[in-house]
Amino acid sequence: MAQTDLPLDDLRTFRPAVAEPADFDEFWQRTLAESRALRTPPTLVPAVTPITEIIVEDLTFAGFGGEPIRAWVTRPRGHTPHPAVVEYIGYNGGRGIPGERLAWAAAGYVHVLMDTRGQGSGWGTGGDTPDPHGSDAAVPGFMTRGIADPDTYFYRRVFTDAALLIDTVCDFDFVDAGRVSVTGGSQGGGITLAAAALNPHVRTAMPDVPFLCHFRRSVELTPGNPYQEVERYLAVHRDRVENVFATLSYFDGVNFARRITAPALFSVALMDETVLPSSVFAAYNLCGSADRSIEVYAFNGHEGGLTAQWLRQTAWLAARL
Repeated sequence: MAQTDLPLDDLRTFRPAVAEPADFDEFWQRTLAESRALRTPPTLVPAVTPITEIIVEDLTFAGFGGEPIRAWVTRPRGHTPHPAVVEYIGYNGGRGIPGERLAWAAAGYVHVLMDTRGQGSGWGTGGDTPDPHGSDAAVPGFMTRGIADPDTYFYRRVFTDAALLIDTVCDFDFVDAGRVSVTGGSQGGGITLAAAALNPHVRTAMPDVPFLCHFRRSVELTPGNPYQEVERYLAVHRDRVENVFATLSYFDGVNFARRITAPALFSVALMDETVLPSSVFAAYNLCGSADRSIEVYAFNGHEGGLTAQWLRQTAWLAARL
């Protein structure tokens, strides 16, 4: 496997013109306001697990349209408020079984792992959150569900879930609401960018090999799925090209990154065949944060830095929270 994109020196200066709708901010303000108006109190109950030295709880909160979204809350014992790390999951993965991910709690953080609505059957140990919305004509997968209109697009619901989860987390008495971070890899990285831009309570953002950035370049040049779902859709719906990319511009991680002012730690892998390194650098180079850095894994694919990146995150986060 060779490097899949531009040379690193070119990537570091790559600042493309990415389409941004004139009503981008208005669209998201309206979207969040509509769903916040339907918010109901969350439920938090002990999870069924043999783990005893760390608290594991099952959270249900109101997301897009007030619809119930599941998450795991994993946290240290004790009553002192802790900083929180909210994590979003990669494409078609689910929150899994309780206690699968203990590292953040073991490091002293409240860890909140959001289930992605409608997903959870592609890898791992499953998801628990349905997406009750249908779709017009779509390619199998999630990338083209509702893509004819920004109001019906799948990621409108997911990004709203992610932003509203921050509201819920900040209300917990065991969370220090002034020290809330967001993170995730691949799709989770793209959701991280959206959450950090949409909710001002986010204090730091750590997107790993983020998906859903620079849609036009990614769809045209990425050699594999999931971007090829959009390619296959447009190969059939030949008259919808501009309409599709107009919809996607409301969900482009580059446009969210422009609005992020919190400290941000990115990662990128130069042999990634799922997420083009140039799409990551487009978001990173245009990110609005004055305190931003990026870890480059020159000989890795979409797995990125794995635990090596987590160790980098813990050191970086400790210096800021």
